[in-house]
Amino acid sequence: MHAPSANLTPAGGRQGFGWVDLVVMLALLGLLWSVLHFGRGMWVHFDEAKAPPLDTSVWNIPYYAGRTLLRMWMAFACSLVFTFVVGYAAAKNRVARAVILPALDVLQSVPVLGFLSATVTGFMALFPGSLFGVECACIFAIFTGQVWNMTFGFYNSLVTIPADMEEAASTYGLNRWQRFTTVQLPASMHSLIFNSMMSFGGGWFFVAQSEAISVMNKNIKLPGLGSYMASAVETGDNRAALWAVAAMLLIILASDQLVWRPLLAWADKYRMELTESGSPPRSWLYDLLRRAYVFEWFNHRLEPLCDWIRHLTFRLTTVEPSRPQSRVPMGSLVVRGLGLVVLAWVGSKCATGLVAAVVNVRDHVSPAQMGNIAMAGLFTLLRVLVMTTLATLIWVPVGVWIGLRPGVARFAQPLAQMAASFPVNMTFPFVVGFYVAWHIPMGWGSIFLMAMGTQWYILFNVVAGAMAIPNDLKEAARTYGLRGWNLWRTLILPAIFPYWVTGACTAAGGAWNASIVAELATWGPTQLKANGLGATLAEATHQGDKPVIICSIAMMSLFVVLMNRVLWRRLYRLAERRFRLD
Repeated sequence: MHAPSANLTPAGGRQGFGWVDLVVMLALLGLLWSVLHFGRGMWVHFDEAKAPPLDTSVWNIPYYAGRTLLRMWMAFACSLVFTFVVGYAAAKNRVARAVILPALDVLQSVPVLGFLSATVTGFMALFPGSLFGVECACIFAIFTGQVWNMTFGFYNSLVTIPADMEEAASTYGLNRWQRFTTVQLPASMHSLIFNSMMSFGGGWFFVAQSEAISVMNKNIKLPGLGSYMASAVETGDNRAALWAVAAMLLIILASDQLVWRPLLAWADKYRMELTESGSPPRSWLYDLLRRAYVFEWFNHRLEPLCDWIRHLTFRLTTVEPSRPQSRVPMGSLVVRGLGLVVLAWVGSKCATGLVAAVVNVRDHVSPAQMGNIAMAGLFTLLRVLVMTTLATLIWVPVGVWIGLRPGVARFAQPLAQMAASFPVNMTFPFVVGFYVAWHIPMGWGSIFLMAMGTQWYILFNVVAGAMAIPNDLKEAARTYGLRGWNLWRTLILPAIFPYWVTGACTAAGGAWNASIVAELATWGPTQLKANGLGATLAEATHQGDKPVIICSIAMMSLFVVLMNRVLWRRLYRLAERRFRLD
């Protein structure tokens, strides 16, 4: 890995504060004030029976946008922690991998409404009389729309790290923490940032369903941009919908300039190549931050604390040589005993819930209804396969074209983010009218709506894969005169294949999730419905029909597990075995 970009240290060796440091400090104080201001509304008293109505005045949009943005960043922080812990465990432990990957396959396909139906009541009971319980349920729902793509991307990056880098880490005697911070995390940084961008955009896609909670006969609208959009959809208010979309697009552009583009410029030093690219990513904010002295000042003041933390992590992550022992220490026995008790308690709760669900389904769902649910799942499966195939054929060439041209990527990246983040329910006034006017069946039209929210996983991952191709390999291809299909066959397709697998797998899982809004389109009094599992689950969730909800989620999980076992797991193994940069 080369390091074309310096860390956040003052340029030119300047040792003193200036106007840049003043701007940075004011920005940090403004950010802290914003968090406190918007977070204060999360702890107010809440009574479900007397929930205040949502004010749809345009002047409330800035406050609603701030509340939504705070929820999304809190969900993203939780997603990042989950990604590091679970993705690392799946990549480095075979037993954990055998449990984690199938669980992620199922969880990424469970719609947001499925999580809300199971968590709203629990969080409200955990924080009685406080809005924070509903806020937690909303943040958890946004978390479920972000985390799976990040986890799969991080896992795929870890299992495709070149073997010579791992061997070098072993040769130098790096412990687990040093290996993670100096080899594994830097090697996965490029893919992690791109998948984080896509996952953050995916949170916008379901923000309306997360903030306007309508499950189990509960109708709760949290103050936020998503609930504002949902109210506009319910009333058919085009003006309010346009203002909400404008605010969302403004936030996406600001996030690109203030967060993602500086991160890409900083992470360019972690690319695995022998020669530096001629057009590295640039960011005006990153260049400005490098001129600030305040970071160097804090670094000198906190250096003893950082040294103590490094020493502590070194001691905790260094494995001592094993010594033969005649008996197991008492502390180890206590820890194992507590672990078994916790495992038994969790197992008993899961078994009790499973038995109750089976009894509930047996008493209230007839075999004919179960057959209808299975047939609806088959229709949705076919739509998912068609969407994934078409998105691959369209966006793989486009993604490679963008990724190999940094100048194009600077302009295409924010446009792709806006398209990926655009809530599909905002297109309903146009889609419903177009489908009705041209007599397009919703069964086919829902494929387009699915693609609007999930095809971007393929595009973002392919762009990340193309940008990660080492510059020395591209120069070698030019030296040997590779062009056209020969270039694609020998360099481009093998290089982007692991990234495409991650994008296609998460796009397929996201399509199952998106089916709840794609197969049941409503704008005002007009409603279009497709025969599918997403429409069935959306109707059952709104009516509070628990047996049908359980059957629909179970059927969806069954289809997803079969699809991943037959297709995606084999492709992941192929990418890990044959398409590594060794």
